[in-house]
Amino acid sequence: MGSSSNGSPAKPFKFLIYGKTGWIGGLLGKLCESQGIQYTYGSGRLESRQTLVADLDAIKPTHVFNAAGVTGRPNVDWCESHKVETIRTNVVGTLTLADVCREKGLILINYATGCIFEYDSGHQLGSGVGFKEEDSPNFIGSFYSKTKAMVEELLKNYENVCTLRVRMPISSDLTNPRNFITKISRYDKVVDIPNSMTILDELLPISIEMAKRNLTGIYNFTNPGCVSHNEILEMYRDYIEPSFTWKNFNLEEQAKVIIAPRSNNELDAIKLKTEFPELLSIKESLIKYVFGPNRTTPVAA
Repeated sequence: MGSSSNGSPAKPFKFLIYGKTGWIGGLLGKLCESQGIQYTYGSGRLESRQTLVADLDAIKPTHVFNAAGVTGRPNVDWCESHKVETIRTNVVGTLTLADVCREKGLILINYATGCIFEYDSGHQLGSGVGFKEEDSPNFIGSFYSKTKAMVEELLKNYENVCTLRVRMPISSDLTNPRNFITKISRYDKVVDIPNSMTILDELLPISIEMAKRNLTGIYNFTNPGCVSHNEILEMYRDYIEPSFTWKNFNLEEQAKVIIAPRSNNELDAIKLKTEFPELLSIKESLIKYVFGPNRTTPVAA
């Protein structure tokens, strides 16, 4: 584990993870196992302060990761009719965890969302001008995004929190229904809009490294650049399923089959790329981790 400046052995890492039953939470545990990092899943409820304090006292972690939250099933439209439940976890719960961690002098790595922006006159589609970490959210189309924007604003005041803005997460496991590629490959029709996205195979290990470096503040947690729905589905067809076909529709047509509007944007990834120069662009990462010959997860037949 190396040594501290006074020559004594550095304290080994011990991670406490919330979100055991979630997609990102599950992947985090596997990553810790593969890297030999000691970790425990929290048993407390985010909105119950005393259960979080009990977890921290019992486990004594070096860092805390929050991958728990309500996104809604099958999608964020669920949040429109379950507003109190959404607030309880996404706002009250996240703030309580941040507050308890601050009291204990612990850094909280919080997996948040970048779906709090939409293209506007200063960040036009196709312009290559992305929203930066310090930009204020401008998308309030869905209740889910509204709560996420609120909590991000409040968390800015907690100097112990590292907020990671995840977008349209993708992994090499094309059987997972939460995977953005799996989702859109199963839709009857898709819109075709370039967006910033997060390749979990590349970025989740980076988030562990961010904890080790004790980084805090907001990070656009996406691969640099944009990719459109059609470009992804073309890759899916070319690499995975040669007979695959799909149909497009426009935003007006999409609006008729969803309850809440969806966020479309490009996030500026310069801050993350500066910290991790090896970070691949979105299309390079898709080829390397998801579709290319080195992909880690076989596609189920």
